[in-house]
Amino acid sequence: QVQLVESGGGLVQDGGSLRLSCAVSGRTFGSYDMGWFRQAPGKEREFVAAIRWIGGLTNYGDSVKGRFTISRDISKNTMYLQMNNLKPEDTAVYYCAADRNLARNYHVAEEYSYWGQGTQVTVSS
Repeated sequence: QVQLVESGGGLVQDGGSLRLSCAVSGRTFGSYDMGWFRQAPGKEREFVAAIRWIGGLTNYGDSVKGRFTISRDISKNTMYLQMNNLKPEDTAVYYCAADRNLARNYHVAEEYSYWGQGTQVTVSS
């Protein structure tokens, strides 16, 4: 079993920055894929970014490329999402997720078995 706990959300102005954290505990990680997703009211859950725990290969959704950076610190069992140049349309609940060996399906929310509780990010205009 894997437990994920997000933190770092909050209220920020248009153009501001935030860093989200996802603390991981439970089963030892091997070839896990970890991702960030977000969901705004009335919208479907959207892929934001993903990282391979071993190796650090990253992928991003088109709407955040060049603004967001995903990373992980293996020694701290923590994943991060650095969000720069935030826009009002980035407002959503952000979730971290994990599962094993997703290969090319890292962007599909239904492929992930483990989820955090979510953290609210609000960007004011």
